[in-house]
Amino acid sequence: MRRVLTIIGLVLGAQAVGGFLFAWSGLYSVAASKEHWPPVYWFLSMAMRSSIETHAAFVGDPPDLDDPALIQRGAGHYEDGCAPCHGAPDAARNPISRHMLPAPPFLPGHAGDWTDKQLYWISYNGIKYAGMPAWPAQARDDEPWAMAAFLRRLGGMSAEDYRRLAFGEAPPDGDRSALADLETMDGSARKVLDNCARCHGYDGAGRGTGAFPRLSGQKAEYLFHALKAYAEGGRHSGIMQPVAAGLDDAILRTLADHYAGQTAAPYPPPPPANADADADADPALRELGARLAESGDRGTGVPACSGCHGPNRDPRYPRLDGQHATYIADQLRLWQKDAHGDTPLSRIMAAAARNLTEEQIRALSLHYALSRPQETAGMEGAR
Repeated sequence: MRRVLTIIGLVLGAQAVGGFLFAWSGLYSVAASKEHWPPVYWFLSMAMRSSIETHAAFVGDPPDLDDPALIQRGAGHYEDGCAPCHGAPDAARNPISRHMLPAPPFLPGHAGDWTDKQLYWISYNGIKYAGMPAWPAQARDDEPWAMAAFLRRLGGMSAEDYRRLAFGEAPPDGDRSALADLETMDGSARKVLDNCARCHGYDGAGRGTGAFPRLSGQKAEYLFHALKAYAEGGRHSGIMQPVAAGLDDAILRTLADHYAGQTAAPYPPPPPANADADADADPALRELGARLAESGDRGTGVPACSGCHGPNRDPRYPRLDGQHATYIADQLRLWQKDAHGDTPLSRIMAAAARNLTEEQIRALSLHYALSRPQETAGMEGAR
C-alpha cells in the first residue's frame, strides 16, 4: 500500500510540474482570436455551470417575479447594461462582443437555460474571466431580482414587447406646453433626458407601476443632490450609479430643473374610502399611516415623517405625497437594511426606518400614496 501511494504521489507531482512548465512555456495561446481546445472548453464550461448551480442553491426565496414593477425595472437596466453584449429581441449583439472569448451568449435564446435563482446569482456575482461583471452596487442585493424577473421572460419576447418594456413612452409631440424646456435643451442634455425618460417618463410620472419613483414636482435641489450622490457612489444602486456616473454637474442640474418643473403629470385616482375588500385600503391601516406621518411612534422610537417630508421641508428632502406605494415600501425596507449608501441623509433615514414594523411600512406607504401634494413645484421657493 505504501508503494502504491508513493507511485500515485509521484505521478500527481509529475503532472503538476508538467502543467506548470507547460503554462510557463507560453505554448497555450490566450488570444481571444483562438478558440479553446475542445477538452479545455468542456472543462471550463463544466466548472462554470457546476459552480453556479452549487452557489445558487443557497440563494434565498425569490420575491414575486411576476410583479410588473420588477419586470419593468429589469428591462430598463437590461437595455443599457446588458443588451450591447447579450443582444435583445430588437437588436443583435454588438460585433465587438461576438469576438470575446468566451463570447457572451445571445440571451433572448439562452436565458431559459438557467433557473430563476441562477439568473439572480449570475446577475449579482458575475462570472470571473468571462467579461461578466458583478452587480455594480453590491449592497443592493434586491436589484438583481429585477433582472431575473425580466430575463425569465426574455425567451420568445417580441421586439414590440421588448421596446415597450425597455423604452416606455415615446418622445412627446403635439402640445408641449408642459414640457417646453425640451425645445431649448442642448443636444447632450436632451440625449441624457431621453435615456432617463425610458424609466421615469418625460413628465416624471414614473410609468405608474412603482418600478420607478415619481420625480415630477420634486424640488430641484433634492433631485440634484440625489443624482450627485449616485454619480459619486455615495448612494447605492446598480441601476442608477452607472447612468449618473459619467454626467457633469451642468447636466445633472438640467435634469433636476426639468423634472422639478413637471407639475402636470396626472396622479392615479385614490381608491374609495370604503373599499374594504382591498386590504391596502383598510381604513384602520390608512389611519395608522396618517398618525405615523404626523406624530411618529414614541414607543418604538419612530420619528414623525412630516418633520422632514412636510410642505416646509428642507429642499434636500423629497416630497412623498402621491409617490407610488410599492416604491415607498421598498425604499423603507432598504433603509432598514442600511443598503442605500453612506451619506449624511442616508444615515438619518436608516436610523428613522430601523424600528418600523412591516405593518407600519405598509401603512405609511399607503398614506403617502393616497395623499395629494398641497404645494406646486412652480411656486416660489420650490427650488
